[in-house]
Amino acid sequence: MPKTMFLETVKSEGLAHLSYLVGHGEEAAVIDPRRDCEVYVERARGRGARITHIFETHRNEDYVIGSSDLQRRTGAQIHHGAAQVADYAQSVSEGDEFAFGKLRLRVLETPGHTYDSISLVLSDASNGDDPLAAFTGDALFVGDVGRTDFFPDRRQEVAALLHESLHEKLLPLGEHVILCPAHGAGSVCGSNLAPREFSTLGYERRHNERLRMGRDEFVGFKARENHHFPPYFHTMERYNQEGAPPLDRLPVPQPLPPQAFENAMERGLMVLDARSPEAFAGAFIPGTLCCPLDAIPSYAGYFLEYDRPIGLIVERPEEIESALRYLVRMGFDDVQAVLAGGLTAWQTSGREFDHVPAVTARDLKERMEAGTDFTLLDVRGAEEFAEQHLPGALNVYLGDLPGRLDEIPRDRPITTLCSSGMRSMIAASILKARGFARVEENFGSMQACRHAGCPMEG
Repeated sequence: MPKTMFLETVKSEGLAHLSYLVGHGEEAAVIDPRRDCEVYVERARGRGARITHIFETHRNEDYVIGSSDLQRRTGAQIHHGAAQVADYAQSVSEGDEFAFGKLRLRVLETPGHTYDSISLVLSDASNGDDPLAAFTGDALFVGDVGRTDFFPDRRQEVAALLHESLHEKLLPLGEHVILCPAHGAGSVCGSNLAPREFSTLGYERRHNERLRMGRDEFVGFKARENHHFPPYFHTMERYNQEGAPPLDRLPVPQPLPPQAFENAMERGLMVLDARSPEAFAGAFIPGTLCCPLDAIPSYAGYFLEYDRPIGLIVERPEEIESALRYLVRMGFDDVQAVLAGGLTAWQTSGREFDHVPAVTARDLKERMEAGTDFTLLDVRGAEEFAEQHLPGALNVYLGDLPGRLDEIPRDRPITTLCSSGMRSMIAASILKARGFARVEENFGSMQACRHAGCPMEG
């Protein structure tokens, strides 16, 4: 009985990263592997195949590519676009073809998101050269297209390159071709990704607003577009150019009792409290950073430092592995400790803890109506703020907060606010750690305020 051709998606939560295992017979390829790459070896083995080729669609900025580690495990050859040589990969160019049984992968050069961006066209050789699917990297997403702001002094040039790649390379492949992008909804590499992971080029041609723009409109829109740029991106660029440090296994943080954990903090341990915002508000260790587990991929990279060891506080021990995977995908490998027994152990040891008072939407509305003197700090992005905000709010994006603390008055209470209450609690923890004494958080934030009938502007 002939072996089945296979195409499997590997989704990495948090970063909304999508990678792929594709093959036929005894050979397989991986496209854009994540750093904790054992999943591809296991899946290929389950298919009776070995991984012979690894493809990178571009130099990634938001996570550490797992190509080098996967090569060490499998001996597979790594391939990268010729426009930017990666120190550990062989270059590929337009038209290069690779076979895996009856399956074929053909290289298309699709610059725009980055100059080295490539796409890979999948076809079944037993039916000719007709494309089945396109692995588009960060050039084309479901509902959006890739960001083009990594070259701020060449905004129009790279936007025009992306338009050409989309309309002269990808869309002509055919209406029926399955779209396989490198990210789904929630990625920082696009702003309007649809909440689904399946589409075709024909469907996107009809419904993706960016693809319906004319060239000049598209270039103008992309040149004006503003995305956030977390500081850890710089380290990702270097790792993905030179090759990241080997990751043979996830870090193994040592469970430390309160006294030892406190001692480690005094020696420079940077502590990430991955509990829920509500749990953090009730009790937290002074100086620790609130970053709920699911928020680590989106926001921890703004505040963690690569030259400082990291400690974790979690609600349940089974959450430690998820936190570690999120961190190593961004290159934060030095996770040394976890608080044994969690906050309960810390509190029962008699040690100092703090809390963040909660302000309800109703309280906030009454304060504004009464003209109470306080600072309402909205830490959402500028576009979210412009769309709708509360009167008198000060807008400082969460990722920019550490560098803009001098704009926030210290002589009156501060109430942090976002869309639902998660980012605002992270902000509250930053303010408390930087010596702001009177800090509160608006639980429910803008969502609750709308239900409570708070006045709105925008």
